[in-house]
Amino acid sequence: SRGLIIPWSQVRILVGPISIADFKLPIANFLRQSGRWLAISVELAILTALILTTRCANYADVFVGGKIYFVDADCYSRMTRARLVAEYPGLIVRQHDFENFPTGTVPHTTAPLDYLIVALAGALGPFTAQPLDLAGALISPLLAVLGGWFLYWWSRRMTGPGRLLALLVYALSAILVHGTALGRPDQQGLLLVLLLIALGAEWRLQENPSRGWGIVSGLSWGVALWVSLFEPLILLGAVVLASSFFARRQLLARPRWAGWAILGGIVMLGALVERRLPEWPGAQAYFASWASTIGELKPVHLTSLLWLHWSSGLLLVGPLLLFLALRRRLLPPVLAGLLFLAFCLTFWEARWGYFFAVLFVLTLPAQLSVVRRKWLASLLALIALLPLLQFWDGRLWPNEELAQARAADRRAAVEWRAVASSLAGRPREAVLAPWWLAPATAYWSGQPVVAGSSHESLPGIVESARFFLATGPETAREILQGHAVRWVLADDSERVLENSAALLGVAILPGALGQTLDRSPSQSPVFLVLTRQEGSAKLYQVRDSREISAP
Repeated sequence: SRGLIIPWSQVRILVGPISIADFKLPIANFLRQSGRWLAISVELAILTALILTTRCANYADVFVGGKIYFVDADCYSRMTRARLVAEYPGLIVRQHDFENFPTGTVPHTTAPLDYLIVALAGALGPFTAQPLDLAGALISPLLAVLGGWFLYWWSRRMTGPGRLLALLVYALSAILVHGTALGRPDQQGLLLVLLLIALGAEWRLQENPSRGWGIVSGLSWGVALWVSLFEPLILLGAVVLASSFFARRQLLARPRWAGWAILGGIVMLGALVERRLPEWPGAQAYFASWASTIGELKPVHLTSLLWLHWSSGLLLVGPLLLFLALRRRLLPPVLAGLLFLAFCLTFWEARWGYFFAVLFVLTLPAQLSVVRRKWLASLLALIALLPLLQFWDGRLWPNEELAQARAADRRAAVEWRAVASSLAGRPREAVLAPWWLAPATAYWSGQPVVAGSSHESLPGIVESARFFLATGPETAREILQGHAVRWVLADDSERVLENSAALLGVAILPGALGQTLDRSPSQSPVFLVLTRQEGSAKLYQVRDSREISAP
């Protein structure tokens, strides 16, 4: 255990000559790696900021007077589900008894997004007095950021202006922004991210099957199918069908087995948890007329500017670039087929535009790769951004008419919330309101509503429309008694009557009840008593059946 003494002259023999050059390579590698990670951090920070800026451009419409509002009627139904889950942890909401009262509905919405919102609310609890509402407002922009990070990482092997254009279009695309906007806790936002990951994984699997990408594919497809059995099922079926023609070996390759097993396991788990099948909507009466009032269910014409606002100006030369990319094997045929399918389906319903835009973004690096001159590809990328920049110019700096319309919508939302919230804390009593305002009424009041915003609520929607179009008190009273309604909320009669008449396919007759409730409350039937008014929002109490008598 004695110390070993070595003469200094022999140290150089044991360890070899030491010089400054021995430190140059490690230092250079360290600096190179540090610079690379710094560049990645800066790029991700810029991408994240751009994604959040576009998704939160409607900040003034969501945060009003210190309170949080949501952008679509369906969002309030989702938030009512999330509130139930927050109150009863472990609950799976399989029945909506808060809409289409008293029958209720069997919804097409599922549990994953409910629990994502509740989990985020738990994380935000220490920082806000409205954790659930704030979580509902933020969940979609945060999912969009997650999708942007995946796209950045997935495209890391691609170089040139095409990769940058893909990231910018993802951040600026009007329809992708709408699907993941602030205040829009809707399943489309979750589906967008899941299918972006699933389709990116399919691209890599078409190139070179690997166990890792197979697992990513199985996880993302499986959760997407749990969230919705409509769009993901069609896209996955198209992947399998196209692969059976163009890439059968990749479809059945051994590295994909784990992914297929995971996909099947998630689908089985989702079936065991949800224990219901969504109702096919087309068989319902009045479905076609109701669908004509929903923007996402309307067709998109070939000459519409929406195509350019969704996918950039490169769409104009996209068919040629995609053809060249296929010839040079820069693009898997399966992905090209999916893009064409989504394009055709968007002619049918606008909601397919979400997935068309996702697929188009994924193909942008391959499209610009066929342009051999880098300066020309960069010029095409800049020109392609012009329609998106034009859209955002109008969105961020609206004209006076549009700005006034938005301000009026905010005032109307505040007034409606004040009236509906006055019913909170009361015993459970049914409320009749215009169908597009019914989900917000249920959320703010905590009371069940006769109508709803989904196709499952069509019976209640029809009854609500019939009530406001009724010209005689007897018809209105029968509707109220049939649904055990204790409160009626009326709004601007022009919109209420137009939407109700369009739904039922009838003309608006003089003396319609909706007009009376809005403009002449004193002439309302004796069984309706005005109890509160805020602007155009009016709350009527329905007298007890024992007190109702014909006027």
